[in-house]
Amino acid sequence: MIENQGKPGQKIVTIFDDIYNLPDCRSYYRAMSHAGFRTAHYATTGFRTILTELKRLRGLNAVSVVDFASGYGIAAALMRHDVSLDDVLGRYVDPWFDDAATEAVIAADKDWLSGFRRAGDTDTYCGVDIADQALAYGGATGIFDTFFADNLQDDPPSAGLKTVLNDCDLVVECGSVAHMLPRAFDRLLDATGRRPWVATSPIRGNDSAEAFDLLKRFDYRVEVYDAQPFRHRRFAEADEQARAIVNAQARGHDTDGYESEGYFHAQIYLARPEEEATPISDWRPGS
Repeated sequence: MIENQGKPGQKIVTIFDDIYNLPDCRSYYRAMSHAGFRTAHYATTGFRTILTELKRLRGLNAVSVVDFASGYGIAAALMRHDVSLDDVLGRYVDPWFDDAATEAVIAADKDWLSGFRRAGDTDTYCGVDIADQALAYGGATGIFDTFFADNLQDDPPSAGLKTVLNDCDLVVECGSVAHMLPRAFDRLLDATGRRPWVATSPIRGNDSAEAFDLLKRFDYRVEVYDAQPFRHRRFAEADEQARAIVNAQARGHDTDGYESEGYFHAQIYLARPEEEATPISDWRPGS
């Protein structure tokens, strides 16, 4: 099933703060499933293709990926394992997860994911978020090789994160953090050493101008990776839909057939150094 429609007859709780940073992911992913969350499916399909072109262009066999605002690590999980978003979200429907201890959930998820690690995977993934427990889950299950609960909005990156950023080849953001927290992203980019490519998937109504202007000041070309919008999640209520339509239209988007159909829509944007801006239309899809 490519499109998870959620449950239209039930109200979606859109403030996920209380479940975004728990010792394991089950409550969060159950909520995401109920909300018809699809961004990770579409975004990571694009991210894998971007990763393939980056490797080809730079002659790399292995790369260092930073998953920015990563939460429990859905982007990294889908990029480095042969599992789908539906596989992940559907897993937590099992009643076993209702009362299982956190330690048991982590052990079960680690074992499950290990069986789907992509053959020949030598890339490394680092999670960055302020959600320390969510990051620890990602580390314990093998989704992240390293992780840092640095609050880059308020402070510069820690020494450990600086080391990772110095060797970073690709930064991904999946989930439409509003939008990429320009102050935090400035600190992150300022610490990078290899001029990493940046792939992000904002909701079409988000104000991305400040973040994209920041990328341009770092001499990156910013462009739409794919002109076709994709579903982010279902609207919780009519008022939310009305606001989303106004916001998307204010940023020049045609909302007919998109937000008008009851879903937030998102798109992938890619930023990279001008000298590496090969035509996206010539790329081969990622594995």
